[in-house]
Amino acid sequence: MQGSGVSNSPDTRPDILLIMPDQMRGDCLSLEKHPVLQTPNIDEIGLRGMHFARGYSTCPSCIPARRAMLTALHPSSPGNGVTGFATNAELDAPVFPQKLLDGGYHTTLVGRHMHQLPLDKAFGFEDRLYATAYHYDDDYGQALETEFPGQGGMAGHGISRNGYTTRPWQFPDAWHPTSWVISRAREKLVEAPDDRPHFLTASFFAPHPPFLPPACYYDRYVNAETPARAIGDWDEIPAHDYGHTNIERNRLDLKGAPLHQARAGYYGLINHIDDQVFALTFEFRQQCARRGRPGVIVFTSDHGEMLADHYRWHKCEPYEASARVPFLIQGSPAMGFVQGGRHDQPVCLEDIGPTLLDLAGLEPMENVDGRSLAPILRGENQPVREVLHGEHAPWYDDDQSFHMLTDGRWKYIWRPHSGIEQLFDLLADPQECTNLAAQPEHAVEVTRWRDRLIAQLKDRPEGFTDGERLIAGRPYPDLMSEARV
Repeated sequence: MQGSGVSNSPDTRPDILLIMPDQMRGDCLSLEKHPVLQTPNIDEIGLRGMHFARGYSTCPSCIPARRAMLTALHPSSPGNGVTGFATNAELDAPVFPQKLLDGGYHTTLVGRHMHQLPLDKAFGFEDRLYATAYHYDDDYGQALETEFPGQGGMAGHGISRNGYTTRPWQFPDAWHPTSWVISRAREKLVEAPDDRPHFLTASFFAPHPPFLPPACYYDRYVNAETPARAIGDWDEIPAHDYGHTNIERNRLDLKGAPLHQARAGYYGLINHIDDQVFALTFEFRQQCARRGRPGVIVFTSDHGEMLADHYRWHKCEPYEASARVPFLIQGSPAMGFVQGGRHDQPVCLEDIGPTLLDLAGLEPMENVDGRSLAPILRGENQPVREVLHGEHAPWYDDDQSFHMLTDGRWKYIWRPHSGIEQLFDLLADPQECTNLAAQPEHAVEVTRWRDRLIAQLKDRPEGFTDGERLIAGRPYPDLMSEARV
């Protein structure tokens, strides 16, 4: 078997804990010098492990991001083929949890499912306990209704589950979906069989709206000074009035008290996750020690949240707030990982499966785009890839669709509907407020990146390029042809 130097014996292969919030921005960590958020327990995973500071979701919305992670395939690759929020695409490609299961691991998922069809398919998780926070008949929903009958369950809060309104959680804190997932995950860690290594995924709905943190977390941030919006020289104020249209719109001029309250709710949910992570990682390490196994902890998210930066809300955007995610990996001393390392070149969700399979000493997935990060975790300073491509087909509107390239320093964006180009220097301008593509002195750099994208897209069926130039206005389906898939 291919591997990492860790024995394939069931007694010594590492237990693995994957912690996955939903819709958490990559900059929302105190490790990232966030001006107000407190995340010491999540930070600790990176500070005692590796902080991949340029971790990206290559198709930043729930369905395609999780599909890419499970399959280790980029959105347009054969076997994946989902380039947007495709709600009718069944997943039939090999997935890394199944590889772990076939390799002798006990595999458990607690919390939000992986958002793939069919919903009742295991996707490699032999033990599943769901808390999706919007399916009211799942395990959490049924337990909540039993405990608080007739109060509307999660929907009893009365606010949008995709908007910017916020309020404190309406039930006792122990019944918050984040707390419930942590409690059940800790139980699963204790109950796991001793004769098999364990892979557990704790998957949260937070900090995805609705913004419903327990009251103490909401109060902490509503009484603090939250950061100002990032507004660039390229931004245009939306024509509509956010207060009199749809609070779930993806482009809005959110400011003042509504913006402050929304950010307080979002930050409160993250701070709540952080406090709960302390108990989960403590239990994980305790069980690893009891069973005499090393352990690996991964913390990431499916995508971020614009949170009113650049007059945008939700995800599906190429900007750092939407596409960059937390990406932290830590191993116990027996794994031989670097402690306190930082990697500044692009990695992506597709790299998680190959990395975990490598660390588990199992054969790699075949013909995938993801790469094992095990060499970097052990201190080899090597790039995983020169440039990372990301994309999203139209979802909220045609203008939202994009193609993106980044090498960790530069980011080039092309909007296939309008043909608009953007170029950002992420080191000098991490909030992407200055569009260098509009400046004549950067014309050569823009041409270099445009040529790279032409090469990237030259074999695509949509006709985004003729090999010489980018062609705007081509149809861009979220599900590629059967021949591609």
